[in-house]
Formats: sequence, C-alpha cells, structure tokens
Amino acid sequence: MNVTELNLSDVCEHFSCPERSGSSAVYIFLYMCGAAMVFLTMCGNLLVIISVLHFKQLHTPTNMLVLSLAVTDFFVGALAIPPMLIWIIERCWIFGRGYCTMLWLIGFFLTNLSIYNVALIAVDRYFALSYPFFYMNRVSVRFTCIVIISDWCLQVVYILVFMYFSGNFTNSIMCPGECFLLLNEVWAVVDLVMTFIFPLSVIIILYSLVFMTVKKHATAIRELNNHTRPQTQKITSHSMKSERKAAKVLSILVSVFLACLLPYFIYSLLGDVIEIHAETFHKIMIFMCLNSTINPIIYALFYPWFRRCVKLVITLQIFQTDSELMNVLA
Repeated sequence: MNVTELNLSDVCEHFSCPERSGSSAVYIFLYMCGAAMVFLTMCGNLLVIISVLHFKQLHTPTNMLVLSLAVTDFFVGALAIPPMLIWIIERCWIFGRGYCTMLWLIGFFLTNLSIYNVALIAVDRYFALSYPFFYMNRVSVRFTCIVIISDWCLQVVYILVFMYFSGNFTNSIMCPGECFLLLNEVWAVVDLVMTFIFPLSVIIILYSLVFMTVKKHATAIRELNNHTRPQTQKITSHSMKSERKAAKVLSILVSVFLACLLPYFIYSLLGDVIEIHAETFHKIMIFMCLNSTINPIIYALFYPWFRRCVKLVITLQIFQTDSELMNVLA
C-alpha cells in the first residue's frame, strides 16, 4: 500500500471516531480492567528485575537475558499499553499527532526487543544444553550483556530505518481522532520477516532441538538405570520430569507467541485487501501488547527461585544486611 496514493477521505472512512456510548459504570469497569492489565504487566516484570539485579546468585548469562526481557516488557506496560487502552475505551485518539508517532516508535521498538529477547533466550538454552563445555568456558555475564546492548542498538537502528522508508515520518496520514499505521507493501513484507518469521523460526527450531536433547539425555539415563537399579531411580524420575517440562514450556511459548503477534502481521499484509475496522485493529494491538503481560509468567513463574525471590521482596527481607547473598536456588 503506497501511502502517497491513498485518498484521505477513503482511509478515514474506515477509521472514523464514533460517538461514545454506554453507561458510566461500564467505562469505570473498563478502566479498572485496563489498570489491572497495566499493573500486572509492570509489577510482574518489576519483580523479575529486582530479583535478578539484587540476588548475586542469579547473576548468570541466562538471567541477564531474562532481565532484558523483563525491562523491555516493563516499559511496554508503562509507555505503550496505557495510551492504547485509553484509545480503545474512549474509541477516539485524544493525544494528538506527535504522540501518535511516538507511540508507534516506542511500541514497535519495545515489541521487537521483546521478541528478540525471547529468541536470544532460545539460543542461550540451546548452547547451554547442546554444548555445555563451550557454554561454560565462553559464555559469561559480560559477554551476554554485550550481546544485549548490541541487540538494543540494532533495534533502534531498524525501527528508525523502518519508520522512515515506510513513509511514516514524511507521508503519515492522521485522521481526526485516530492513530494508525499505514505500511507500503515492501516494508510490510520486510517487517514480517524481521520481526516475526525470523525470530519465530529461531525459537521453534532451537526449542525443538532443546527438547530433543533433553529427551536424548533422559533416554541415556534410562538405559543406565537398567544396569544400576534401584540407586538411580530418582535420577530417572527427575529426567522424565525435565523432559515433560521442556515440552510444556515449548508448547506454551509457541502458542502464546503466535496468539499475540500473528493477528498483527496478518493485518500488516492484508490490510489493503480485507476491510479492517477500527475496533478490530484495536483488539489486534492489545493482543500484541498482551505478550508482555504473559512473558513474566512463562519465563519466571515456572521457576521456583522466582517464587522465593517474590516472597523475599514482598516481606522486605531484601533490605536486610547481606540479603543479596541469600540462597534462592535451594
């Protein structure tokens, strides 16, 4: 879709700002639900941030990636979700054109960071399980931090280039009461590949290899148990649990990723073919942001150390002397 060839009246016809309807009680309820979503996103990710930063036992390469993901998703909850929710509830964009542009810049930047953090965690888990000696000798906290900073910088460059060449700085269209993004066909495909197909492929392939590695380890332990029973029965039981957990985390990860981001990328490709109403567009964007709300549950609540850290944070035990040295992995 070439923005310069669009008829403004035709575009705005599909994104008109309707009259506000419904009782005050309904709007209060909607704002309460929105506030709950923002609170859950920010608090869930903030607990991960505090836990990883405070406890030295958690200063590992993998947890640095979890920290980066949590920081990204925290800012999604703080900067992107509130204006989108207000836009949806009021059924009208009330913040002006300048903030509309900033919303898209911030939203795309943070969402892309979140996606690539998930992909980097998949890469980290693959090397940790498939090449343990290489991982222990070469992958350090410092190296991981350099990778994370590089990822952030690359995402800044990509978003600026994407927004400029797709015409959203120079040829953007702003209908009264609306804030939407129009992509030309070339950059819609580029964005689909860079922010969806490529990272999703990395996630699926590497987590599948991780699952296969865990299954192979479990099989080897099972064969060992046939010769050394019953001393290694507990090891077998533990390996089977690890195998099931790997399969469960993989299925949840891919399902949530697809559910949250697939609708947007379908819209970006087919927006000029099928008619997309404003209400549908709003739901697509909330689904996209919902990924940041769910990520702390997937990447943190699955692990017992996080529950211990939450307890220590809530009970203010982190303010005790040498609390950063507490054993949270036991």
